[in-house]
Amino acid sequence: MTSTAAPIPVTPVRRRRERRRRRVETNIVKYALLALFIVIVLLPLYILIVTSFKGVGETDPSHAWTLPHVWTIDGWRQAWNGQYALLPYLKNSFKLVIPATLLSCVLGSLNGFVLSKWRFPGADFVFTFFLFGMFIPYQAIMIPLTQLFGDVNFPEGIPRLIFAHVIYGIPITTLIFRNYYATIPSELMEAARMDRAGMLRTYWSVVLPISMPAFVVAAIWQFTSIWNDFLFAVFIITDPSQWPVTVALNNTTGSLVTPYNVQMAAALIASLPTLILYIILGRYFIRGLLAGSLKG
Repeated sequence: MTSTAAPIPVTPVRRRRERRRRRVETNIVKYALLALFIVIVLLPLYILIVTSFKGVGETDPSHAWTLPHVWTIDGWRQAWNGQYALLPYLKNSFKLVIPATLLSCVLGSLNGFVLSKWRFPGADFVFTFFLFGMFIPYQAIMIPLTQLFGDVNFPEGIPRLIFAHVIYGIPITTLIFRNYYATIPSELMEAARMDRAGMLRTYWSVVLPISMPAFVVAAIWQFTSIWNDFLFAVFIITDPSQWPVTVALNNTTGSLVTPYNVQMAAALIASLPTLILYIILGRYFIRGLLAGSLKG
């Protein structure tokens, strides 16, 4: 007669040790992958910064990874106010971005309020129709838009670009504000109606004061997309003195010798406004996105 030994029970201490070991191994793999992704993302930024502080003789692509032997700001000086001066074009970009962002945010806020809290027959169809504007590519409307500007004698230069970005920004800003306003309790609207407040009064006194998270999200989105736009700017504006900074940045390429240090410095200068905006308002951007994601 044979007897089998009973299995040795696993003690709670051993289970905890196993779980702790698996957790440590998982964390090691997770943070190793995270570090790898960070390196991959930061490598272009490293080349951008290092090359911007090199002299022309050290900017050969074969030496892109090496630190400069002599650190110099000549590239920054030329990019800012020298041969490739970006300063006038930065001013043009601000003249474009600020009014276009404000107008598209205000119109999107009004649309979002009406479509979410001041319902009317066919509101869902109108909202869907608005969203179709997000999927129309720029290239499809370039020629008709230019012909329209000419037919109505619309002011040339930056005003045309502002109009184009406001129209193209309405669908996304309407979506942002509509989703945010959908989270506002309907009791606030009913209380305003009981106080005999009309649509505009309700919007101004009740809805607008609590709309800051949505305005931050829409403003950052619009500011970034308009600032980085190249296609509309190079197609609509024909006067070089009114070009935004993205078009001027494209023209820093030399005909015979490419000044990589100037190009890298100019790229950093052109990206600073959006970077500063994200640093200042980044946390509000996340809050606004989360606030508008509960309903929709």
